Amino acid sequence: QVRLVESGGGLVQAGGSLRLSCAGYGFTFTRVTMGWFRQTPGKEREFVAAIPWTGITTYYADSMKDRFTISRDSGKNTVDLQMNSLKPEDTAIYFCAAKLYDWSDDRSDYPYWGQGTQVTVTS
Repeated sequence: QVRLVESGGGLVQAGGSLRLSCAGYGFTFTRVTMGWFRQTPGKEREFVAAIPWTGITTYYADSMKDRFTISRDSGKNTVDLQMNSLKPEDTAIYFCAAKLYDWSDDRSDYPYWGQGTQVTVTS
């Protein structure tokens, strides 16, 4: 069965950096897009970044383009999210997600999810 496991969350001060990692297990297909979403209480789960199976192209929400970087090993179901210049509003639970084939920024398109890792940014 497919399983996604996130790690790397923690407590940092504003302006600091964190690197999140996600490992996927149990995939039988190789053309898998992996992505990151985040969620805070009272808000919908929002798109952060995605990377298709090639590892060449990347996609970001506008507010994350200049600060976050998503990466993976081509052909492998592992993905990292490097987060720099963190702000208090980045505080959220960050979820790793996966889907087959083309990328998407819609959470409803992703059938596979991790349990999330907490990121807390203090001022």
